Amino acid sequence: MKALTPFIKLIIAEKRDLFLSILAGFIAGITAVGLFSASGYLISHAALTPPIATLMVIVAIVKLLGITSAVSRFGERYYSHRATFTMLSNIRLRVYEKLEPVSNRILNRYTSGDILSRIVGDVDALQNVLLRVVYPPIVMLSVFLATIAFTTLFSIGTAVLIILGLALSLLVIPALFFLSQRRVNDEIRETRGELSSTFAEYVYGFRELTIHQAREEREQKVRNTIKQYEQQKQKSQSVQMWSDATIGLLSFLVSVAVLFYAGYQVAEGNLAGILLALLLMITLTVFEQITPMATLPYHLQESTHAAKRIESLEEENQPEVSSNDIQLSKALDIEFQDVMLQFEDQLRPAIQRVNAQIPSGSKTAIIGASGSGKTTIANVLLKALPYDQGTVKVDGHELSTISEDTLWKNTNVSLQSNHFFVGTVRDNLFVTEEMTDDITLKNALHAAELPHLELDSRVEEKGQNLSGGEKQRLAIARLLLREAPLWVLDEPTTSLDALTEERMLRLLLERAKDATVVLISHRLTGLDQMDQIIVVDHGQIIESGTYDELMQKDGYFKKMKALEEQLFMNE
Repeated sequence: MKALTPFIKLIIAEKRDLFLSILAGFIAGITAVGLFSASGYLISHAALTPPIATLMVIVAIVKLLGITSAVSRFGERYYSHRATFTMLSNIRLRVYEKLEPVSNRILNRYTSGDILSRIVGDVDALQNVLLRVVYPPIVMLSVFLATIAFTTLFSIGTAVLIILGLALSLLVIPALFFLSQRRVNDEIRETRGELSSTFAEYVYGFRELTIHQAREEREQKVRNTIKQYEQQKQKSQSVQMWSDATIGLLSFLVSVAVLFYAGYQVAEGNLAGILLALLLMITLTVFEQITPMATLPYHLQESTHAAKRIESLEEENQPEVSSNDIQLSKALDIEFQDVMLQFEDQLRPAIQRVNAQIPSGSKTAIIGASGSGKTTIANVLLKALPYDQGTVKVDGHELSTISEDTLWKNTNVSLQSNHFFVGTVRDNLFVTEEMTDDITLKNALHAAELPHLELDSRVEEKGQNLSGGEKQRLAIARLLLREAPLWVLDEPTTSLDALTEERMLRLLLERAKDATVVLISHRLTGLDQMDQIIVVDHGQIIESGTYDELMQKDGYFKKMKALEEQLFMNE
């Protein structure tokens, strides 16, 4: 229940709707009991052939109870669901507000399918906190207490039988089915998470699976997981049906016991015979309130597990950001001091003992082989990854004190894999209200050597109708439309031919002007234009200096350059 506490507080916040739904539910339940008991009394009374005027009063009461029960049942559904939907809206806002600051860490730890399952499926499961966990026992107990109090006016023994039936229905029977239901539900949750991840991977990799003729095998895996999930759901429903049937049987047995006991009391002269049908109908009707309680253990467990899964996302370390709005300079200096980062389940750090000084307005290249750690350094600088040790300063401020919004507003970024949205070229240039001039947009496309693309040309999901080179040049066009004091370019030209790559690098450096530029690359083209080159290998900086200095050292950089030139000559 501790995991549900934050969400129960959100329910309590809707106290007006909560109170009205409980009140309407109580009225609906008690009037239903009153309706059937009054009907039983009416039948018994009519059997004695009293004057019609006497029966008219009871008939009017029955009609009034019927109308009241129907109206209050509608009110109960209306207010309880309104409170639930408001709560779900607040939960979604709460989850988003918690996840947005740590989204990069979340995406690195969980698969997209698992995240989707948590923020959609688990959040939706929390609607049962009010409808199936909090609300039913309050209404049920209030109706039972009122009914028992009323029954004691006529027969204390009948009230005792109802209490015994209530105890068995609430404690014994749910306990018998809970362990079996719990095991099945654990299997369902595990399979559901596996299905989300497996299906997402199947959809994302559909083209590659088809090309490599592995689609049928992966498709069969998805089908098997779906079949397993459906079988587990059927098993869960079967357990639930048996639980409902057992409670129904118990309520019938209690009603039979009340009938025999009340009949005995009538025979002994301790109870008026006209009340026999009334007591029987009370017992039959009041136990209908227990029906929702049969699913309470299941929904409680399901909601608790969903809350824990959501909480595990929210428990990611929130970045510590200064409450003051830090203003960054027009050109930023960057300093790394003994920075270390190690991913979970990896034997060696991704980067370690990283010490580097990047002066404001300088052009710095961080180079190295694939997997050497250069992109990790860029991600640390962009606050996309939290580092474990050391210090990173931007413009003299500790990186942790700068909000992500402030940092990113002051940074022009090109990633290794840029995302493109379904829409038009104009949409994917991230045009703002201040940037509505079509001439400016077309100039950016021409500068990025994309004159064949119109602003209203269609871009498919993830830019599937664009080549790798077109994607990178469209990403470069985005950069040309923004000015920022820091440019971080991670492999911005890897899909371009050598001549186009050289032109694009020259263009980017010209447009950056006096801004600080950090270029991440495993290729050595155009590095003679850089003020500083940092060479990374196995997560450590092994060389740094200007192009001429590194070529004179006869070190790792010179060997890489010679190897690249040799490969280029062979081509």
